[in-house]
Amino acid sequence: MQTLIEHITNAGLGDRVVTEAQLSRLLDGTPQRRYNLVNRALHRGDLLRLRRGRYLLSSAVKQGKVHPFVLAQALQPGSYISFETALSFHGWIPESTPITMSVTPDRRRQTLDIPKFGHFLYYPLALNTGWFLENVDRDTFAGQSCLIAQPLRALLDIFCLWKLDFPGLRSLTEGMRIDEYELATIGIDDLERLRPVYQHKRMDTCISALQRELIQ
Repeated sequence: MQTLIEHITNAGLGDRVVTEAQLSRLLDGTPQRRYNLVNRALHRGDLLRLRRGRYLLSSAVKQGKVHPFVLAQALQPGSYISFETALSFHGWIPESTPITMSVTPDRRRQTLDIPKFGHFLYYPLALNTGWFLENVDRDTFAGQSCLIAQPLRALLDIFCLWKLDFPGLRSLTEGMRIDEYELATIGIDDLERLRPVYQHKRMDTCISALQRELIQ
């Protein structure tokens, strides 16, 4: 008889986050039997509970098969990596970020602390319908995909989240330590494409201010 771990591995889910719904399809028998199998695997240390209804094989963690960005979206489906996390990934800021920050389509903020992976923060933003994934790309890590904001989108998401007015290019280079070369790659049209993304008038004003400084 196959063990729970063998069921998961044979289904091609050995390095992926597994949901309760997937387990119910993989395992025969009653919900109580499934509950008992999961609990035994957890107690043996073969299986990790990431949050309610989300599991991962311990072997996948030990072998480094799961990237935090992929995990972030498995924990909160529909989200995408943004803010300082995306800026660091793209090389726009020199510091690596120990926290994985994402934009969520949900209406509430959420914080998850996952052992061996760190902190995951999810923030809702006031975005217009149909523009949630504008300037958000799909990237792949070890064969698993995730969504990551392009640098300019991540920067504007920061202004939107913290309700910031545009602080000036000098503040970006000295305060956030964004390289001047990266800012020079921003085109006026790039900003214009992102203008419809945000609901608040303040973001429209912020984008216009950034455009003016770039053309000076």
